[in-house]
This record gives sequence, C-alpha cells and structure tokens, in this order.
Amino acid sequence: MTTYELLRIKDTNTNGILNMVKTINTSFLPEAKASGYSLYGLFFGLFGLASNELYLMTTREEASPSLEGITSLSRLIVDHNFSIRETYQLSPTVRPIEHTRRTRKGIYVFRWFLIRNWDVEEIVRLSDEAWVSFEGDFDSEVQGLFAEADRSQEQGRMLLLTWYRDLSVWETSRTPSPEARERFQKRHKLTTETIAIATRLYHIQ
Repeated sequence: MTTYELLRIKDTNTNGILNMVKTINTSFLPEAKASGYSLYGLFFGLFGLASNELYLMTTREEASPSLEGITSLSRLIVDHNFSIRETYQLSPTVRPIEHTRRTRKGIYVFRWFLIRNWDVEEIVRLSDEAWVSFEGDFDSEVQGLFAEADRSQEQGRMLLLTWYRDLSVWETSRTPSPEARERFQKRHKLTTETIAIATRLYHIQ
C-alpha cells in the first residue's frame, strides 16, 4: 500500500528557500531514501506559503500510518534544523494511479477540504465524475485526491492536488461546464471549509 506524507517545512534562519533546497538535494533525500521514502514533489509558494516555506511530499510503501504523527521523515527534517509547520499522512483515492515523482512545469494548486470522514467516498465519486468534462475543457490535470490515512475521527481533511498550465487557466477554470459545476456544487455542500494554495514545482537533481 502506498502512503503519502506531506510536510509544510520552514527555514526560520532565513527569508528564502535556497538553503532548504540545497540541504534536501544533497543530504536529506539520500537519507530519506534509505528510510524507504521516495520524492513525489517539492513545491514553493506563489500564494499561501511563506517565502521561507516549502511543501515536501513523499511516498512510501508501508502497511499503516504512524498515529502519533512522528515519522522517520519528520525526524529527518528536525535533524536538519528545519521547522515543521504542518504534517499529514495521506491515502490516495481514485488518483494518483501512478505514484511517481512529479516533473511537469506549471501551477500546482493544493486545495484542502475540511470534511466529515463519512462523506469521503461521496466526495471522491462526485470529483471523479466532474473531472471528465473539467479536464477536457481546460489545460489541467488532477494529480491526486487524498484522504487522511487515519479517519477514526468525525472531522477530517482531504487534499485535492491539481496541475494547471498557468494561472490564467486556473482563473478560467472557475467557470466549468454545467455537468462539472453541478457535481462541484454538491461536493461543496459536503465540506465545511476549503483553502487553496498555489505553488510551483521546484526541479532538483
């Protein structure tokens, strides 16, 4: 079973990301790989992340999440003197199908849904149906729809990660086809809060 771990990390010693990127590339990734992690993507903010923050998203083959929230990955981040602002252990739903590293240039929008965990399957169904016309109408591609690995609580979060060619495509996509809009509206009624964070993929060696 492939699980995803997403960390919002911060370098409190500087106002940029170059030090984090260098450390991640030269020492962190080899150490993470030795612990069974593979890089899915490293993302820097356009809107919604601070200038010294990154989204680090990894995959790992393991049977169950760490319910305490402390993992080998988070320990490595702390060992490299970076701060963890948020951490999520996520399970993929209908997407992604292939759990390979992201390489495509463009805009990656992280859209978080605050939901009731018993609505996860219905949210997945409505999303999957809406994407048929949505992706056909716009230069976009849904990368993944994720639920929290631990769904034992009433309230939870889901993450929708979508690629757009650029921000103009994202803006145009706010007016989807009637078929997609109907399903998105039904999905919206199943959420109690949403927030979108726009990023770009950082291409590292």
